[in-house]
Amino acid sequence: MNHLSDPEASPSDDAARAGWLYYVGGLTQDQIAREMGVSRQRAQRLVSRAMAERLIHVRLEHRIGACIDLEMALKSRYRMTRCRIAPGLGDGGDPVAAIAPAAAAEVERFLRMPEPLVIALGTGRALRATVDAMAAMEADHHRLVSLIGNIAPDGSASFYDVIMRIADKVRAPHYPMPAPVIADSAEENAAFQALAPVRRVVDLARQADVTFVGVGQMGNDAPLLADGFVTAAELAAMQAAGAMGEVAGWVYDSEGRYLDFGTNTRVGGVRVVPGLDRPVIGIAAGPSKVVPIHAALKSRILNGLVTDEPTARAILAAG
Repeated sequence: MNHLSDPEASPSDDAARAGWLYYVGGLTQDQIAREMGVSRQRAQRLVSRAMAERLIHVRLEHRIGACIDLEMALKSRYRMTRCRIAPGLGDGGDPVAAIAPAAAAEVERFLRMPEPLVIALGTGRALRATVDAMAAMEADHHRLVSLIGNIAPDGSASFYDVIMRIADKVRAPHYPMPAPVIADSAEENAAFQALAPVRRVVDLARQADVTFVGVGQMGNDAPLLADGFVTAAELAAMQAAGAMGEVAGWVYDSEGRYLDFGTNTRVGGVRVVPGLDRPVIGIAAGPSKVVPIHAALKSRILNGLVTDEPTARAILAAG
């Protein structure tokens, strides 16, 4: 029997209901219109709004053959422990939106393991999208720890810090890094690193059983610059010294060698050591990420990767 939408329902309520009926219930837009007592055009708009506002999360359960082939090629070339390739979204599509569901599934895989793990996390837009795409669960037998400080230059909490966000979602004990992302001086950084609470978090992060990090580029669109952690002059100086990418705030060159220079003398967190025998999984995609991902794989800063098809093909083409 048809019925009108609840007059007390909010626009988001209606969008969520329409999205649920379409993506989970398998109803057509005509059927949704009849079910909700609205026009077909309004049903279409509500379904679109549900996706635009991320009220509905869709995951691709079928692993496309081309993606599997790319995973195998990357794992073989770079001796990776884990590799997941998501289909691209085409020209103009957001690479982060493409990889977030696959990355979320990868994080959830470790959270569902029965043995207690220490899971270390970097920061950034891709990791934040990953957490947003995750399902809520109870994982209080694990410990979550941040690799990097959570204080921005103005004293506020770092916008893309994810440790609190994921801990709230999975109900796990969590350990933020109580220090600036990048200190004003090497002396200030040393003072923070000498504090007992910081030392305890650093020690825990170094014991991590698995690590998830974003990968930043060091071009003029560098996240460190966009988020206010470095000045244009500091970025230019690091570029001149060969900076190509960064992981958890630590900057490296085209061969994946960390610079003994610039902000690396002031980063308030734990450097990912190349060649670890535990999973260190990068979550990143897009044209600007190809060079930094390639460098981090060559040096084995990363031994795992979640990315999309176009990025994977470009990395393989880079040699």
